[in-house]
Amino acid sequence: MSLPTVTLNDGNKIPVIGFGTGSSLYGKDATEYVDHALEAGFSHIDTAAIYKNEASVGEAIRASGLERSDLWVTTKYDGGDILQGIQTSLGKLGLKSVDLYLIHFPRLVSSDFEGAWEEFEKLKKDGLTKSIGVSNFSVQDLKTVVNSGSITPSVNQIRLHPYNYASYKDLFAYSAQHNIVIEAYGSLAPITTYPGGPVDKVLASIAKRIGGTPAQVIFKWVIAKGAVVVTTTSKESRLKEYLAVADLPDLTADEIAAIDEAGAKGPSSTSQAVARASFCALFTLSLASVYFFMLSPMALTRRSC
Repeated sequence: MSLPTVTLNDGNKIPVIGFGTGSSLYGKDATEYVDHALEAGFSHIDTAAIYKNEASVGEAIRASGLERSDLWVTTKYDGGDILQGIQTSLGKLGLKSVDLYLIHFPRLVSSDFEGAWEEFEKLKKDGLTKSIGVSNFSVQDLKTVVNSGSITPSVNQIRLHPYNYASYKDLFAYSAQHNIVIEAYGSLAPITTYPGGPVDKVLASIAKRIGGTPAQVIFKWVIAKGAVVVTTTSKESRLKEYLAVADLPDLTADEIAAIDEAGAKGPSSTSQAVARASFCALFTLSLASVYFFMLSPMALTRRSC
């Protein structure tokens, strides 16, 4: 199964759906999960130093027997010396280069945006990564990088779903102006985190028309926004479901607008309360395991426990 691609501003082409090794796979051996994803047909793997599973991702890639040119591999910088950071990641992944290297959070380089981005540009020029980008960056963060560098970021990976899309309209507009592709993680939040909200009925109606599932409708919505999907699952049936998105009919303009309108109303108060309670329980259980979520300014709910 060949997935459609999105052409980045440097000419490289990224598969429109990627399998991520964060979230539920954080800190775990991801070998089996990445192996299943590759067997199912995924060719885009998204990992990060902070996920603490790059080595197992590399094991799965080697075991797959796939040609390096058939894979898109993204990883992310998590602080410290930038050159050493990518070299460490490459060593764990068992690769000579990655396809995309991202600054995971703006605060990792907030003391010197310009200097950090200059080092990222050098990584690209030296062939350690084909494309460079950022993650969880605001419009102002992007402006700082764009105005100071000679290479525009190819990607900004953010947490994006129908309930927070309205807050990102300025970010989408600025990204479009500079041909920066949005990558979306956490897009299934209306189903997994905030069920019972106003988006549910809209998703169900569209799913019936296109012969798909609510999850597939959300991914079609993300893709319709010009964004790339990054998702994860431990279930093989879900892998096939997600990849089948490419074969479903596109959403109509009215359907996209209906999701936007329902999402702008926000999730139900009950689901928000449950989500906050779950977050606080997880935070209490293990601060380290949610560290990267706490760093991100892109979460919908950022209330203290």
